[in-house]
Amino acid sequence: MKKFNMRPLIILFTAFFCLTSCAQKKRFLKGETDFQKELNAEYKDASTSPLKKEDRKTFEGLDFFKVDSVYVVNAKLERTPDSKWFNMKTTTNRLTKERIYGVLHFELKGKPYKLNVYQGLELMQREGFEDYLFLPFLDETNGSTSYGGGRYIDLRIPEDDNLTIDFNKAYNPYCAYNDKYSCPIVPRVNYLRTKIEAGVKAFNKH
Repeated sequence: MKKFNMRPLIILFTAFFCLTSCAQKKRFLKGETDFQKELNAEYKDASTSPLKKEDRKTFEGLDFFKVDSVYVVNAKLERTPDSKWFNMKTTTNRLTKERIYGVLHFELKGKPYKLNVYQGLELMQREGFEDYLFLPFLDETNGSTSYGGGRYIDLRIPEDDNLTIDFNKAYNPYCAYNDKYSCPIVPRVNYLRTKIEAGVKAFNKH
């Protein structure tokens, strides 16, 4: 059976096992930032890694674009409280119930952009993820320096209408590493007509 991909869900389901196994393993700390170190540690650990066994054996760390403050932007959240729930397609026949929580308006390198940010019905009902928001996006690096299917960013609902998007924390869907996972497909409306040279790069699988 295909596995559904959403990093918070994977982390949630593996939390118990990590309590018993992660403490016994040497932490894998390669990376320039805390985000990169934590992601590399997660991918090195057999209990939390989406990597295939043969890829994990030789894994020394993900490839990242150079961290760049240009890709940390302040966004204005335009909430859409009346948006309807819909079935977001995935890379398998599974559907995930989502709604557009709002539209993020921001500027990058002097040009205006906007992205829909989503809220998942199943995830919001889980303790600790009530305020989780899902930001999938496509850009002009896809298929060359970054994964062809686009990337994701994890966000939390802000108290006001201001939200920071750090593209340096953009990560690949699990199906970029292993086709046993079922990953939400990035809606075409979230295509940015620019190169987002930040976050995780494409992965060379065995």
